[in-house]
Amino acid sequence: MTDLFNLDGRVAIVTGASSGLGARMARTLHDAGSRVVIAARRFDRLTALADELPGSLPVECDVANDDDVVQLVDAVVTQFGQIDIVVNSAGVGDPMPAEHETMENFRHTLAVNLTGTFAVCQAAGRHMLAAGRGSIINVASVLGLVGSGQIPQTSYSPSKGAVVQLTRELGAQWARKGVRVNAIAPGWFESEMTAEMFADERSLQWVRRKTPMGRPGIEGELDGVLLFLAGDASTYVTGQTIAVDGGWTAV
Repeated sequence: MTDLFNLDGRVAIVTGASSGLGARMARTLHDAGSRVVIAARRFDRLTALADELPGSLPVECDVANDDDVVQLVDAVVTQFGQIDIVVNSAGVGDPMPAEHETMENFRHTLAVNLTGTFAVCQAAGRHMLAAGRGSIINVASVLGLVGSGQIPQTSYSPSKGAVVQLTRELGAQWARKGVRVNAIAPGWFESEMTAEMFADERSLQWVRRKTPMGRPGIEGELDGVLLFLAGDASTYVTGQTIAVDGGWTAV
C-alpha cells in the first residue's frame, strides 16, 4: 500500500513555497521521495528552505507575472527534464468589506489567486500533456465553497471559488490525456495569511465555535490528502475539490 503514496523519481513544483502551507507541502512531497522545485517571490526564504531539502531547486517567481511563470517551467524542464506534480499554493488575501474594497486590490487578488494559478497550470500542463501523465493540485479554500460573512473576504472568496471551477474544467478537459487536476480546500490553518486571527483569542473562539470538530487545523493535517492526490492512490480522481476543514462546509 505504501507504493500508492511513494513519489520516488517524480518532480514536483510548489508555488507559494516561501512560507506557510506551501513550505509544508514542499517538505511533505520531498519526504515522500519527490525532487521539489520551490517557487515564490521571496527568494531568501526559498534558499533557506532549499537547504532543508537536498536536491531541491529554488526559483524566484511571481505567478502574476507571465514571464516569471514561463521561466519557472523552463527551469524545471532544463534541470530535471520532466514535471510530474504541480501544487499551486501561491495566494494572497486581505479581509475587506465589499463597500470598502478597492478595485486595485480586487484585481490584484484575482491576478495572483486565479490568473496566476491558471498560468502555472497551462505552462506546466503543456509538458504534462506531451508526456501523457501528471497531477496538478490547486490550493483553494473553504471560503471558495461557502461565504465567510463575519470575516469579509470580498476578493479572496470569489478568487478561490473560481479556482474550484477552474479545477473542474481543467480536470474534465485533460481527463483523457493522462493529466489529473484536483484541489484542496483547507479550512482554518495557521499561516502568514491567518496570523492575525490566530493571535486573537476572540477570533480563535469564533473558529472553534463554528467548526464541528471544535478547533482549527493542525500542521500536518493536509499531508495525507496532498500525498493522496499527488501519487498513484488517486489515479481515478480528477476535477475534485477535497475540503479539509474539520466539518466547516458540512453544516
